[in-house]
Amino acid sequence: MCIPESSLPNSYIPREPEHVECSIEKALDVIGGKWSFIVIRELFDGTKRFGELQRSITAISPKSLTDTLRHLEESGVLIRTPYPTVPVTVEYALTPKGEDLHQMLKEMKLWAAKWC
Repeated sequence: MCIPESSLPNSYIPREPEHVECSIEKALDVIGGKWSFIVIRELFDGTKRFGELQRSITAISPKSLTDTLRHLEESGVLIRTPYPTVPVTVEYALTPKGEDLHQMLKEMKLWAAKWC
């Protein structure tokens, strides 16, 4: 079971696993949604607001984007920061757990370029 990042101390650094069991399934539970990879890719460029994400991912509905952002936040992949403005301004950014996906997504992009 993955531990949400919000419950870990700031100094927590995960250790390399000694034994890997069904880790692909666990990873897909966290990031396997239809839009998750695209949202994560957009956040590799830095913090973004909801509207910025929606404009950059034109095919996604507001409900799907909201659901994806909530799931990724609950999984500890991104952090949601609201600001007390009228209307409320909310920014989304990757956590270290989310940033750690960069190399994997880069490898998937290379695989797709080679085979698709």
